[in-house]
Amino acid sequence: MKIHIKNGRLIDPASKTDKPLDLFIAAGRIVGIGNAPAGFEANSVLDATGCIVCPGLVDLAARLREPGFEYKATLESEMAAAAAGGVTRLACPPDTDPVLDEPGLVEMLTHRARLPEFAHVHPVGALTVQLDGKALTEMAELAEAGCVAFGQANRAIVDTQVLLRAMMYAATFDFPVWLQAQDPFLARKGVAHDGEVAARLGLAGIPVAAETIALATILHLARETGARVHVTRISSAAGVDMIVAARAAGIAVTCDVAIHHLHLCEMDLGFFDAHARLDPPLRSQRDRDALRAGLASGAINALCSDHTPVDDDGKQMPFDEAEIGATGLELLLPLMLKWAQEMKLPLVTALARVTSDPARILGVKAGSLALGAAADICVFDPIAEFQVSRQNLRSQGKNTPFLGMEFPGRVRYTLIDGHLAFDGTLA
Repeated sequence: MKIHIKNGRLIDPASKTDKPLDLFIAAGRIVGIGNAPAGFEANSVLDATGCIVCPGLVDLAARLREPGFEYKATLESEMAAAAAGGVTRLACPPDTDPVLDEPGLVEMLTHRARLPEFAHVHPVGALTVQLDGKALTEMAELAEAGCVAFGQANRAIVDTQVLLRAMMYAATFDFPVWLQAQDPFLARKGVAHDGEVAARLGLAGIPVAAETIALATILHLARETGARVHVTRISSAAGVDMIVAARAAGIAVTCDVAIHHLHLCEMDLGFFDAHARLDPPLRSQRDRDALRAGLASGAINALCSDHTPVDDDGKQMPFDEAEIGATGLELLLPLMLKWAQEMKLPLVTALARVTSDPARILGVKAGSLALGAAADICVFDPIAEFQVSRQNLRSQGKNTPFLGMEFPGRVRYTLIDGHLAFDGTLA
């Protein structure tokens, strides 16, 4: 299949390109930029007038809910959501049921995700068996099965000796370790940021110290072992400062932030809005502003959706009993654009946080529109509004605090390995 994408504004953060250029695709690869290769005759022409042509988005945290939680979402529904959101590559956490702690389970998931219209799936293997924080998994075998990193999802390893051994083993094979920084004892029974709003609503709080104390442990052990550590879903200004200081000291650490934490804070809990129950919790306005600035400066390396589809029954409950999480695959692009617009950032910089930068963290060849690169491409209209509604969301999970709102950025086309996985002009 030969495809010509014409009249678009091509933005490739990996090469710092931002100019009107046509793109030419053949056999799933980019074969021409600006000018068609000799003898090229397109089977299909996609008109990108008024649109931006960029690498497909790379999402570092998307729960697909398979295996084990098909009543919340299916692989088919969430892959449709990914394509509609311009996401062509994603990492899925290991907290499935069963947990991704055996090679066979990893192979089954990646095999199921090999359809042409499905985004590339990169499983994060469990760091410990059953994520219980006791016995280490067979990381080498899991890596052979397709795992790109190892983590605990949002479950802590309480025994620091186990965490030390896990990092030492991972460092031996240069396996990345992905960890969420949250002390389980300080966070115990907490459901919201430990601040004014939680106090007024009578909700049990999770202090910033729950993040910083856990982060201090992670960073110290990373320095001792030399392990490559990625801190998932940083949520506080103090946490960002600690990571910046650790990098300056030579520690190999990266981090990401969830899209919801760029735009929301504890005030958005409203009157117990269960859609705003997230992990980590929405923190203070000061923390939110620090996260926005940290992502802009590069102190925070990547932006992710933290996509967690939940069924209606899981959210239609009192706030402190409601299930944690929000859908995000289809909101990653528009909410990123809103942040970039408000921060007055060039699109080439903003798009890097959801393309080339997360691809680098994953350790995969993606997030680029270079000649010969896989044709994983997102074409979007930066002005057209995307309305967040239950009808418009393709994800089976309709749980988001942004329901009813409109944001700039509507995906027109998503190509995965040169296959047209989503055509927004038909929607």
